[in-house]
Amino acid sequence: MSLASPAKLSSMLWVALLLGCLVMGSSKAGNFNQEVEVTWGHDRAKIFNGGQLLTLSLDKYSGAGFQSKNEYLFGRIDMQIKLVAGNSAGTVTTFYLSSQGPTHDEIDFEFLGNVTGEPYTLHTNVFSQGKGNREQQFHLWFDPTKAFHTYSIVWNTQRIIFLVDNIPIRVFNNLESIGIPFPKNQPMRVYSSLWNADDWATQGGRVKTDWTQAPFVASYRNFNANACVRTPSSQACTSSTSTGTSLQDSAWQVQALDAAGRNRLRWVQRKYMIYNYCTDLQRFSQGLPPECKRSRF
Repeated sequence: MSLASPAKLSSMLWVALLLGCLVMGSSKAGNFNQEVEVTWGHDRAKIFNGGQLLTLSLDKYSGAGFQSKNEYLFGRIDMQIKLVAGNSAGTVTTFYLSSQGPTHDEIDFEFLGNVTGEPYTLHTNVFSQGKGNREQQFHLWFDPTKAFHTYSIVWNTQRIIFLVDNIPIRVFNNLESIGIPFPKNQPMRVYSSLWNADDWATQGGRVKTDWTQAPFVASYRNFNANACVRTPSSQACTSSTSTGTSLQDSAWQVQALDAAGRNRLRWVQRKYMIYNYCTDLQRFSQGLPPECKRSRF
């Protein structure tokens, strides 16, 4: 990934962010005991190893979920996840950013389980001001149940980049210039969950969850938010640690794809993309969304 010059940002926006924002250093992964809170599922969410590992489990009565204690406005969010192994049909494991309310913003990774031996579906979406319908789906080039892999969201004023093991799989550009809403004003928390969605998740709901395989377990580690932290008492960004670095030193703020990144993106989309809303002429019979006509990079 190459870094664009800060001069490419508008001068007023750059100065405002620089004065108002410090970011959390990326040299050390966050501790789950300090960084997140369990929001549902009770003891189906467990933290181990002094805060270094978190597991979510799903049984026929309930799944589980957690959210970050902090809200973020732009940044890079990384999470290592090992997905439910074996027959995971009907289950959905999530990792996403979201604000609240009917006009919320959201940036999604959702992992749709499958029967043993069949690939997971990685579902991505972007919501701006309450509007989504921007789905892209992929299979992965590895088995995501065998080991931990890193899933990352880079979110800055110019674009959103979805990465898997630092390989870009999707870019959503800021195209406000042609009237496309872009998430830029609402701070978002990190959310993760494991839940049952067998009415739609696997083969359109044709394959149901096999509860004899429960409990289903997904594991998380190495959560890192190198991001601009928003607090309830201030509209400015603050540092969440004493090792925070200034915004101008943060690669994510101007991160874009260089030639190698664009080639990797094309490789992923050519070989592993299984659905793209920008090519769904049946769904958008009156015409594709306007962003679909612009460069992906």
